[in-house]
Amino acid sequence: MAITSDEKENKIIGILEGTAKVGEVLAGFTQLALSPQDLTSPVALQMAISRIYDAMTKTVETGSKKKYVAEVRVTDSMGNPVIIALDLGEKMPMFTNKEVKARVMIELYEEMQNR
Repeated sequence: MAITSDEKENKIIGILEGTAKVGEVLAGFTQLALSPQDLTSPVALQMAISRIYDAMTKTVETGSKKKYVAEVRVTDSMGNPVIIALDLGEKMPMFTNKEVKARVMIELYEEMQNR
């Protein structure tokens, strides 16, 4: 991880390197997610499956477009894995591989308040 500091503008920039997998999803399914709480009991899992089923039936009824996303994986400064998604739109990016390198820039700054 590279960190730079700009004291004139009072900001810090961190750059994380990682990988990304590019793939397609149906636009109606982008809100589907399972959390650790969904796996805590059989009832919680059944409720999660019901949410997934409802989203699937709504998508079939209304129709859905495909969109491309990148699942970006980086490791933070504390050694923890971080996974984020990046919406790439309705056209496949011009990559030759589905696995590519990723660079995430994080900028920390304070907004100047009128005093």
